[in-house]
Amino acid sequence: MPTTPKPKPAIFHLAYPIKDKEATRTFYRDILGCHQGREAPTWIDFDFFGHQLSFHLKPESFATPDPTNQVDGKDVPVRHFGAVLPWNEWHALRDRLIEAGTEFVIKPYIRFKGETGEQATMFFLDPSGNALEFKSFKDPSQIFAA
Repeated sequence: MPTTPKPKPAIFHLAYPIKDKEATRTFYRDILGCHQGREAPTWIDFDFFGHQLSFHLKPESFATPDPTNQVDGKDVPVRHFGAVLPWNEWHALRDRLIEAGTEFVIKPYIRFKGETGEQATMFFLDPSGNALEFKSFKDPSQIFAA
């Protein structure tokens, strides 16, 4: 009996503004380890953990500070993106960021310890000031837990 092929997961596309294309290239390629895709004079693409991330030169986008919300007692940037990594990969990235001298908006820690949705998390800014959050769940079934 023939089997139905498993559907491929959707790949998201996200576009964000940047101040400097070369600083962005160095950060995403060399620090985060993202493969660079296509580029033009005013934009550059990356494979961001299996998803398409496009950056467009728009320095005027950074004229006002971004708002924050309180989450677990911390000021979390409202506008942010990132990835949910396997536990060991999250720790390896944390170590690379520390070694690279990254200033954290929220230092790496375990959020919601002992509660539903317990996760390792950290926030930092890219060279343009875009906020990124990387998180990991020891128990991946908790990612969408209510």
